Amino acid sequence: MLKTRIATAIVMLGILLPVLFLLPPIYLSGLFFLVLVAAAWEWSRLIAPNASYAAYFYALVCAMIVLFLGLFAIPSVEIALLSIALAFWLIGMPMILSQGIHLSLLRWRFIFSVLGFIILPTAWLSLDVLREIGLWWLLSALILVWLADIGAYFVGKSFGRRKLASQISPGKSVEGALGGLALCLMYATACAWYFPAGDTLFGASQSKWGWGWMLLMTVILVAYSIMGDLFESQLKRIAKVKDSSHLLPGHGGFLDRVDALLPVMPIAALFSIMVRS
Repeated sequence: MLKTRIATAIVMLGILLPVLFLLPPIYLSGLFFLVLVAAAWEWSRLIAPNASYAAYFYALVCAMIVLFLGLFAIPSVEIALLSIALAFWLIGMPMILSQGIHLSLLRWRFIFSVLGFIILPTAWLSLDVLREIGLWWLLSALILVWLADIGAYFVGKSFGRRKLASQISPGKSVEGALGGLALCLMYATACAWYFPAGDTLFGASQSKWGWGWMLLMTVILVAYSIMGDLFESQLKRIAKVKDSSHLLPGHGGFLDRVDALLPVMPIAALFSIMVRS
C-alpha cells in the first residue's frame, strides 16, 4: 500500500513540476481543469451513489462552467461566484460540520448538487487568479495547505490524544491540528522574512498589514484547510465510502487530494485581492 502511494505521488509530481516550472501558465490552468472535472465526477458519486451515469453529466456541466469562466472572463460573474463560494465556506460549512454524521444526504442532495457547481469552478478560478498574480504567490498558498496536512499527520501520529472530530474523522486529533498550525506559522514567517515582499502572499501581507495580521491570516487559512478536509470526510461518512474514488491508487480520488484546497483557494484569493488593492 505504501509503495503504491509513493509511486502514485511520484507520477503526480512528475506531471505537476514540469507544468509548474517549464510550461506556459495555460497548461497549469488546463491541469487544474482536468483535476476539478474528475473531482466533480467524484462529488456527484458521493451525493448520489446510485446514479452512476448522472456523475458523467454532472462532471460535464462543471467542465462547461469552468470553460465559460476561462473563455469569457466576465468580472461580474466571477465576483458573484466567488462571493457565493466564500459565503458558503465562511458561514455554511461550519454549520454543516456541526451536524456531524446525522446530516440527511437525501434531504440535502439538491443543495449539495448546486453547491458543487459553485465551489468546484470557483476553486479553479481562484487558483487561476493566484497564478496570474505570480507562480510563487500561488505556490506559497498551496504549500501552506500541504504543510498543514503533513504537520497534522506526523504530530497526530506521534502525540495525538484528543479527537478533533471523532464521528467525522476519527484519525484526526487536536494535537495534530495544532502541530500542522505550528508548522504553517513557521513557514509563513519564513516566507515573509526571507522572500521579497511581493513574491508570496505572506510576504505581501506582512508588508502591508504587519506581522500580527499576517499570522492571523495564516491561522484562518490553516483552519479552513482542516475544515475542508473534515467537510469531505463528512460527505464520505454519510455516503458510507472510504474514498471519493479509486482513480489515484493509494490516495483514493482527486477530491481526496484537493478537499483542503477547495475552501483555502477562494479565501487566499480574497486576501490577495485585499493585499493588492
